[in-house]
Amino acid sequence: MSKRIVLGNEAIAFGALSSGVAVAAGYPGTPSSEIIETIMKYGDKVYAEWSSNEKVAFETAYGAAMMGARALATMKHVGVNVAADALMSSSYTGVEGSLVLVSADDPSMWSSQNEQDNRYYGMMALIPVIEPYDPQSAYDLIMSAFEFSSEVKHPVIFRSNTRINHVRSQVDMKDIKPPVMGRLSKNPSRYALVPENARRNRKEQLRRWEIIQKKVEELNSIEGDGKKLVIASGIAYAFVKEVVENSKVKILKLSTPFPIPKELTLKALEDSEEVLVVEELEPIVEMQVKDLMMSEGIMLKIHGKDLVDRTGELTLEKVNYAVGKFLGKEVDKIDDIAFDVVPRPPALCPGCPHRSSFIDLKKGLALAGIKDTFFSGDIGCYSLGVLPPFNEQDSLIEMGGSLGIANGVYRSTGVIPIAIIGDSTFFHTGLPGLANAVYNKTPMILLVLDNRSTAMTGQQPSPSKYIDIANVAKGMGIEYVKAFDPFDYNTSTRIIKETAEWVKKNLKPAVLISKRACALDALDKIEDRLPVAEVDMNKCTGCTICYDYFTCPAIIPLPNKKASIDLSQCIGCGACVPICPFKAISMKGDKPKGWDDAWLS
Repeated sequence: MSKRIVLGNEAIAFGALSSGVAVAAGYPGTPSSEIIETIMKYGDKVYAEWSSNEKVAFETAYGAAMMGARALATMKHVGVNVAADALMSSSYTGVEGSLVLVSADDPSMWSSQNEQDNRYYGMMALIPVIEPYDPQSAYDLIMSAFEFSSEVKHPVIFRSNTRINHVRSQVDMKDIKPPVMGRLSKNPSRYALVPENARRNRKEQLRRWEIIQKKVEELNSIEGDGKKLVIASGIAYAFVKEVVENSKVKILKLSTPFPIPKELTLKALEDSEEVLVVEELEPIVEMQVKDLMMSEGIMLKIHGKDLVDRTGELTLEKVNYAVGKFLGKEVDKIDDIAFDVVPRPPALCPGCPHRSSFIDLKKGLALAGIKDTFFSGDIGCYSLGVLPPFNEQDSLIEMGGSLGIANGVYRSTGVIPIAIIGDSTFFHTGLPGLANAVYNKTPMILLVLDNRSTAMTGQQPSPSKYIDIANVAKGMGIEYVKAFDPFDYNTSTRIIKETAEWVKKNLKPAVLISKRACALDALDKIEDRLPVAEVDMNKCTGCTICYDYFTCPAIIPLPNKKASIDLSQCIGCGACVPICPFKAISMKGDKPKGWDDAWLS
């Protein structure tokens, strides 16, 4: 037994290691990414991988669990949408070992396009959902999830959220166990889901579900005593526990929001006069409790989403208001507090190649005479292209969506669109859209921003380090493929201009690849002192192009509108030099050893 101060994600990873996990697979996505990273760091004998997408990650874990191994798949909540096909089938077949899916939900959408509540997947698939309330419970309950899955031969969804994933606290831990490996076994009547087998598996699934509904009782508990009952699931329990500290309130503490423990819930309801269900986002528990009360003829007043917000993450203030109203106290609802602070809009890092790519694209299209088009964007650091002065992301829907959306735009308007996607997202879910563009001969430009990294989630590796995107595009039937260095402003704009003219003339798709490493990755490879940009004040006219149009955070305006370099932020990339029309910016200092390789290899 040891004590560590860890992130919630690290607690989940160590819990998996203490459970004997043998195979772990995931796709980077905030707030889940640190789980796989921690397993890679500390699980010497565990096979852990970054998969090309969440579907493949889940299938990898699923395949290992078929063979009897203990397996883990990790992803953010929207990633479960990508994995959903295999997830639904896994509930029909069950598994021979243990299969745990970590769904890291993101209430309030701190880094996501929606705040979907993935407990619904448990309801739809008949897969039990286990939910922690802090890092210690995350460690303990992920171990329970592996044991539960192993005993009932069924997958388990482990649902966490941003606050639990990224809070840091002390956790009591057990020793890491050797991996529970699998062995080759074949059972096509179970795992080959042709209709005859699927029908039989459906009956077996329902048989297992009866066992699961009874077994979840042991993971939940009743605390306190009183006529007022508060039912709290996951992180809601932590807030409720603090709010009712000195009140006579009974708490039904739920670690399994689906299915709820029926017998324990009935016991909690026995001598209660009124009920409040506190849970984050959707009324999953509330609906089940109401159904149970109706089926048992229990006539009690029950509160839930009439007092607890259905949108946004729970906070102590929100829970205090709901519980206070439930207990008949005078409580004012605290709205979001507005602080009078200088706004800090998100910005691309100094040296980010995406900034140059957006500048190149705007200029190249202008040279081709294209004044208005549709920029179909995708998910990554380059999503910031939606902001001024770029304004080159007209839609951001989901990973890989840029190509399909672009196809629809052209087919409905006749406007030739620009699809913009990153290298990791290209391999994640971009390939089907590209195949569709070739198959249906859709005129569009696909601009792949290849920075050799899954940068937005922490510089995890990208398949583009090992698979050449140009060769993939050509192999899929793209006739026109060109690559460029976005820092080479003149060459890049010329290539973009020529590409736009080719697509307009031939009415076929073309692929452009902007190739330069993520600045953070490049800097990690360079140990020597960096060169820096400097401004010649005699040449600078205060035209504002470098800081208003190029918008590098290292370039700041002076009171006289002339530009100045913030040496604490400048990384010496030199991308700003060709932007200045008056040649007022130059580089000071020599390039360190390995500079070009760090950026371009």
